[in-house]
Amino acid sequence: MKSDHLKESKNIEDRRGQSGSAYSSGRSSGNIGGGILQILLSPGSFKSKIIMILLLVLLSGGAGLSGIFNPEQATQNYNSSQVTRQEQTKVSDQDTKFVSQVLGTTEDFWSQAFQKEGRTYHKPTLVFYTGQTRTGCGVGQAAAGPFYCPSDQKIYLDISFYKELTTKYKASGDFAMAYVIAHEVGHHIQNELGTLQSYQRATQGKSETQKNALNVRLELQADYYAGVWARYIEEQGLMDTGDIEEALNAAHAVGDDTLQEQAYGYSVPDSFTHGSSEQRMRWFKRGYQYGDFEHGDTFSVSDANL
Repeated sequence: MKSDHLKESKNIEDRRGQSGSAYSSGRSSGNIGGGILQILLSPGSFKSKIIMILLLVLLSGGAGLSGIFNPEQATQNYNSSQVTRQEQTKVSDQDTKFVSQVLGTTEDFWSQAFQKEGRTYHKPTLVFYTGQTRTGCGVGQAAAGPFYCPSDQKIYLDISFYKELTTKYKASGDFAMAYVIAHEVGHHIQNELGTLQSYQRATQGKSETQKNALNVRLELQADYYAGVWARYIEEQGLMDTGDIEEALNAAHAVGDDTLQEQAYGYSVPDSFTHGSSEQRMRWFKRGYQYGDFEHGDTFSVSDANL
């Protein structure tokens, strides 16, 4: 991605080195997701529960980038091995600068897109932190991967994840990271449009399997919005050769089936929360193809077309 002359976003909060002391307040919003305790207590097959628990433990936020903040994480102890991971994945100011520039492009694009729809876009804040930090949704941890908190409308990122994309997920390239940021901004778009609130109402009274299926649709829509942003980047002449392939490689790497098969040799579709690799790539490409809001309604399409 051609970023040399791009402006950096002003909506950056740098908490690196603060050891989780910074607190970002926000009202409770019935946040989406379920931690280990919720999985154990919820209905569903024992096999499905074990798969999801092991994925959380072994893949450190595995099924993908991690999306909406999981409030149950606030009850989990910070894993001391994370400190070792931080030491081994040194990052540079150039990495944070690039992320800030990517965020700036999302601000420009979505402000224009919302204006065309007669709406006002309220820009999210991106928080850099190290290891763990307090959020409007509870205590967030780097082991969960990048995430969005609807309560305070902030995206949280331990910048060492930039290196993990290459070393852990085998998804190299700057546009792979750009896809990650655009995906999290996609969740903010859902918050702005009221989709998250509709999703929360729809999950009430549902079984674990039904909630997982709805969460997949939520995540695939965020992938679609990332693709819409990618089309804008191309139209602005900012895309390098191979950028789309980098984004698709990242989307494939964090598909639920790919992560589960790598860990266990098989996958359990009922436990999917973000979508298969094929689905994630397809919805990103769909957003890139159409570049609008209309074709991104993942909640209305049939299971066969998802």
